[in-house]
Amino acid sequence: MVGAHVGVLPLQSLNAAPAVDWVALGEFDYTCVEIAAGKPLDEVQGIAYRDHGQMRITASRPTIENMDALPNVVEVYKRDLTIENYFIGYLQHPYVSLYTGRGCRSKCTFCLWPQTLGGHRYRVRSADSVEAEMACAKKYFPQVREFFFDDDTFTDDMPRAEEIARRLGRLGITWSCNAKANVPRKTLEILRGNGLRLLLVGYESGNQQILNNIKKGTRIDIAREFTRNCRELGITIHGTFILGLPGETPETIRETIRFACEIEPETIQVSLAAPYPGTELYRQAQEQGWLQIQTGELVDTHGMQVAALSFPTLSSTLIFDSVEEFYRKFYFRPRKIFSLVGGMVRSPEVMRRRLREGVEFFRFLHERKKTAQPSPAAIGTAAS
Repeated sequence: MVGAHVGVLPLQSLNAAPAVDWVALGEFDYTCVEIAAGKPLDEVQGIAYRDHGQMRITASRPTIENMDALPNVVEVYKRDLTIENYFIGYLQHPYVSLYTGRGCRSKCTFCLWPQTLGGHRYRVRSADSVEAEMACAKKYFPQVREFFFDDDTFTDDMPRAEEIARRLGRLGITWSCNAKANVPRKTLEILRGNGLRLLLVGYESGNQQILNNIKKGTRIDIAREFTRNCRELGITIHGTFILGLPGETPETIRETIRFACEIEPETIQVSLAAPYPGTELYRQAQEQGWLQIQTGELVDTHGMQVAALSFPTLSSTLIFDSVEEFYRKFYFRPRKIFSLVGGMVRSPEVMRRRLREGVEFFRFLHERKKTAQPSPAAIGTAAS
């Protein structure tokens, strides 16, 4: 078994799952290859495994430095995936998602992958390697309307992002990626001019102190300027926000809702702060007594996020209820409704995507109501 959870808690994971023979610690690409080839477990670096009733941990596996040595994933996609079966509301359909690098330079306290698997160095494939794979992807999947680069922060290395963009432009590819809300206009112009359609941007909060608390490394004023530049250049934004981060209060939640309505990303995702084991947020929550969960579950039996944190100034119930309040205040404004309907009228493809999103959105709200605890109060006056 591989992944962040078992990598952070290997012995606990083996004890909890007797059917599992081994778990990987850290990156697992070559670990899986060696075990599949029959290498004895005690000779495989970077695993915890069972040995006649005993739990053993092998020597650490070195971090992968040559990312170009990893095989191209589009070959596997071509062999095994029917890409039309996969949907993400903010991406054009059908789409294909892939990585060009691993790791993230940001130090966000809540973010799981850099703190457990990827690390805080952005280790990347060369522009030549990315260009070759994308040319292959275009050939294999001519029906794709959009490619998405799922690197934690594709714009961490802006000169590289610009170089890859130019090559994608020559290939005639429409693409999107994850970005931080600090990309300068000059870089945005290059990306947009070479096929960029959408940026997925983690704003997290509209309160500067909360951004400082989580070591986000962004400023509200820069985020506003970045968003304004994107709008002027025709770059769509899917903005993500998190409620219940350290320092949150009812007022900072209202501030974040107002901020989201002000900067007006095309679509949003609102999540609950999740203290994953292995993150600084988890350690803080344990030390400060913020954790409201005893079993470690961050989702309920329906797969819905639970409000795992509670603060002296803010209960977990209020944090949970604020997610729905956020969505309603953002999407149920006349201006936003008019904008979304306008896009549907102009494009049958957008209409199909929006209708699917709408059904999923109302199903999501319904499921949350079924599983939510009774709330002693609503978040209060709407953002104005």
